[in-house]
Amino acid sequence: MSSTEPTTLAAVVAAATRVAETSSRTGKIAELATLLRGLAPEEVEPVVGLLTARVRQGRLGVGWATVAGLGARADPASASGLTVGEVDAALDRLAAVGGAGSTLERADVLGGLWARATEQERRHLSGVLLGELRIGALEGVLADAVARAAVVPLEAVRRAAMLSGSLGRTAYLALSGGDLAGVGLAVGTPVLPMLAATAASAAEAIGSLDGPASVEVKLDGARIQVHREGGPGSAVRVFSRTLADITDRVPEIAALVADFPGGALVLDGETLVLDEDGGPRPFQETMSRFGSATAQDEALRPWFFDVLHADGVDLLDEPLSVRRARLAAVVGEHGIRSIETADPEAAEAFSREALAAGHEGVVVKALASTYAAGRRGRHWLKVKPVHTYDLVVLAAEWGSGRRAGWLSNLHLGARDPDVPIGEPGAFVMVGKTFKGLTDEVLRWQTGRLPLLETHRTSRAVHVRPELVVEIAVDGVQRSSRYPGGVALRFARVKGYREDKRAEDADTIAALRAQLQRG
Repeated sequence: MSSTEPTTLAAVVAAATRVAETSSRTGKIAELATLLRGLAPEEVEPVVGLLTARVRQGRLGVGWATVAGLGARADPASASGLTVGEVDAALDRLAAVGGAGSTLERADVLGGLWARATEQERRHLSGVLLGELRIGALEGVLADAVARAAVVPLEAVRRAAMLSGSLGRTAYLALSGGDLAGVGLAVGTPVLPMLAATAASAAEAIGSLDGPASVEVKLDGARIQVHREGGPGSAVRVFSRTLADITDRVPEIAALVADFPGGALVLDGETLVLDEDGGPRPFQETMSRFGSATAQDEALRPWFFDVLHADGVDLLDEPLSVRRARLAAVVGEHGIRSIETADPEAAEAFSREALAAGHEGVVVKALASTYAAGRRGRHWLKVKPVHTYDLVVLAAEWGSGRRAGWLSNLHLGARDPDVPIGEPGAFVMVGKTFKGLTDEVLRWQTGRLPLLETHRTSRAVHVRPELVVEIAVDGVQRSSRYPGGVALRFARVKGYREDKRAEDADTIAALRAQLQRG
């Protein structure tokens, strides 16, 4: 790395713009590698954050309403003068703000930043602050660029980023000549969660796996990863699916894990709010409870299904059978309800019981499988007989009648895995719906979607494909109306999934498979 002058924000935004306008993955990698090679060591991690909207400071406490009001405070600067270091320092100040008067203090910090930023820089910073920047420089492409700029193996970059939970820190290490192979799981640093593919039934899932499996209840909850530094009473940190630190919002979970036996721990699980009869409440109530620590009658209950570290030993590369035994010894009754079987009929019976209890279905996991952090493979298979899909909002039409003035009818897209995120065609439209939208959600999306606007017509606001929404359907049918060749039957909104990113959306292949199953 070499740099004689501080890197400007304008240079980063210009590179990001060129990347967004480049359709070739090779071209994107080359552009980003050139940018990375010219950075000073202290600029690497901030720049990676500015390119991926995952800044090193973590949560900044800035919402879309705050960002929307910034433009009224001052006109954009006519020429850029901000450096990466100055932006990073401002983000440090934002991250440190708290307590009484924090709203005004945040506004002052952001106001100073906005007063010095050009219009183009403001748009880029808005995406960074909201964690919703889509310029085609997603982490997969950027990891390739880091490997090229540092002249190191790509797999070494990917594994280090996976285990450290930070591509920015990995990039710094690679570009400064550090030892990527020495990066391991660190208690207190979240790792990317392992993801599941889909299967039509529990019996089909069992049949596709080689050997016995764990069949586990699939909760309609929120993914959590919990780290404990040492033995009982040690500090505990809780992270969301997107690796955000949510410890202060779930004190009951932290207190519970603090009392578990043994030493240091890294646990993977789900949490949700229960009703008065002990049944699961709707997912949106769980997500609402995530917003703050509230009364005990709304306490979140965790269930754990994996352990990645215990008593100083990393377990990522151990088979699930070993991890399950260690997990049971630690969490006891707080383990997810499950059975171990290779019998399709037993798996189906267990799946029916899970559905009867009000849960989403089951997840079938090969007992011989290791923990593939950050990857969706065929060793974990989710089965949700009530058809729901996580899709991306592509546009919203203005409502009429009682919904006049609100953005209502949603255009929905499924992910095309053959097209990199950020490039045209990465999401394929599969239908529309306005059903299931409450007045509260209508108000929210009418304020939220224009911040992601790419263009509009007289009928609709078209947006960057970033917001994930869970859609329930009666089925999938063939259709020549939409480019994917399929359409949703009787689609209705279950709720927005702000815990998921666009790359987590279901694929067009999953919808086509449902069509084949009838």
